[in-house]
Amino acid sequence: IVESNPQINKVYIYDRDESKKDLVGYWLKLFQDIRREKFDVVFDFSLNTSFGFLSMVCGISKRIGYDFRGRGRFSTDKTVLKGFENKHVVEYFLDLLALVGVPVENRSLEICVDKDSQQWAQNWVKSKNIDTSKPLFAIIPGAGASWGKDGVRRRWPVEKYASLADKIIAKSKGAIILMGDQTEKNLAVDFVRHCSYPVYDALGETSLLQMAALLQHCQLAIVNDGGPLHVAVAVGTKTVSIFGPQNPDIYGPYLPLGHIVIQKQLACQPCYRRFRVAQCDHLSCLQNLSVEEVYSKIEAII
Repeated sequence: IVESNPQINKVYIYDRDESKKDLVGYWLKLFQDIRREKFDVVFDFSLNTSFGFLSMVCGISKRIGYDFRGRGRFSTDKTVLKGFENKHVVEYFLDLLALVGVPVENRSLEICVDKDSQQWAQNWVKSKNIDTSKPLFAIIPGAGASWGKDGVRRRWPVEKYASLADKIIAKSKGAIILMGDQTEKNLAVDFVRHCSYPVYDALGETSLLQMAALLQHCQLAIVNDGGPLHVAVAVGTKTVSIFGPQNPDIYGPYLPLGHIVIQKQLACQPCYRRFRVAQCDHLSCLQNLSVEEVYSKIEAII
């Protein structure tokens, strides 16, 4: 996504797994590559002391970032951060611009989908003989991988997604495309097993940009709280997102116009605060959210 943006000139990749193979050699090369460019300013969103130190020893004189638990000690300009709360994460990122007097003129998200990915999506839709005169919907039953093994705690049950798909297809006479990551392929198997109508399965078949291009063909994307939600928003596809432990005012669609967020509205929601997941054995916020509740919220769109 970063490399596809024409406003970005060069990308340096830090790969944690690769760095473990030769820690000293890896960091030395990264240091040499960055120092060679003689950057004047760095914006550091990492909340990681290592990158602040790297920026300093590379000779970058203006280092702008967050002071989270003392990790901003190497920043020259910083804002104290205890966690993302009270406003959207994007607003926290934009706050760093205020530290150097840069006005925010455009708050919309953007993904630059390359022509190859757009062509791939067109060919994929054509190869499946999808009737594009009828509405096309995306369902992404996975996501939440940034939480690791706890990512499943951000997912509405896949069998409920399948029942919702049945209602959507019966009402709209449209088609549904399943999307997601290769590691979630088992979700497609479970989805198809519970769904009464045929669906088009692209789950695990796309790159991130190909998924973005495919989302551009969809009238609506129905997703969990996670990365694909923001991809859909950034390419201009309307979304219905289902939230459990996290606060949609902080982690939801940005900006929310044209997007629907669905929550069970339990007293214990949200229970994820300051980067910590609450211990919960029941996950009622997702388990008890019915297909009918979700469908009633999106029926007008469908």
